[in-house]
Amino acid sequence: MKNKVFIFIVGIVLATTFISGQNPIIKGVFTADPAPLVYKGKVYLYVGHDTATVDAKTYQMPDWLVYSSSDMVNWESHGPCLTVKDFAWASYAANAAHCIERNGKFYWYISIIHRANTDSKGGVAIGVAVSDSPTGPYKDAIGKALITNDMTTDMKHAWDDLDPAVFIDDDGQAYLFWGNGSCKWVKLKENMVELDGPIYTFKPQNFTEAPWVYKRNGVYYLVYAANFPETIEYCTAKSIEGPWTYRGLIQDRSYNSSTTHPGIIDFKGKTYYFYHDGSLPTGGDYRRSVCVESLYYNPDGTIQKIVQTKEGVKAVNEK
Repeated sequence: MKNKVFIFIVGIVLATTFISGQNPIIKGVFTADPAPLVYKGKVYLYVGHDTATVDAKTYQMPDWLVYSSSDMVNWESHGPCLTVKDFAWASYAANAAHCIERNGKFYWYISIIHRANTDSKGGVAIGVAVSDSPTGPYKDAIGKALITNDMTTDMKHAWDDLDPAVFIDDDGQAYLFWGNGSCKWVKLKENMVELDGPIYTFKPQNFTEAPWVYKRNGVYYLVYAANFPETIEYCTAKSIEGPWTYRGLIQDRSYNSSTTHPGIIDFKGKTYYFYHDGSLPTGGDYRRSVCVESLYYNPDGTIQKIVQTKEGVKAVNEK
């Protein structure tokens, strides 16, 4: 009897720790705004956590979750690794975030509502947490916001500083991109927690929010959520500072969700595209789910249109 109980308990633990790779790839909770990171043979997936009720009319996002996988199909949950409460200056709303590794440390850039106080009039701000491990523990790296709403004045609404995305170029220079309504960018110092120059703004065609920046074969790619309800479109450039050339649409509106959010990585010789939709039972605009597809390029480097599937991707060692 003891052996049967042990097997039963182990079965429960494994069922809650490892998640099937079929889309959506995370099924036990509602997740959004995927930000994948490749590190030491694994993909670490940083996501927002939707906790809104079925009849909710707005987002409820108290924390961020982390998952990892060695094969793109079986995902291990590491639980909530960062919460709104970890930022003393923040009020609520754990919006989109992005984590990157540099010099053995992990810097997790988050967008969140700032408390109205002497440091800020409120609105969405960007903070940064730091850890020695991709799964934490994380702590507020500077004890204050890195970007506050009053630092960006080209857009007049209070949520224009959403969705940070960080990129480190081949020469070691780090850049932070973000924005809603306009795309903004700034250089970061090598310590990753200080700005290194002025903030620049520009408006890619149809840009709404959720930029994702990377480099391939000497070409810079800026992929982002466009229009509303959102699709995913992109630009390319020969320099990270632009000018950017519009290249078109790569993802139609996702199922049962007005928003979506791109995340692109190369892993074990293949390219993968993360996004979110509302396809889980009782899902929707405020109860979203992260999915993944294979991404392919044309010979000229342009991106082929993403096909959204229920099947998702095969294990990375499968053909």
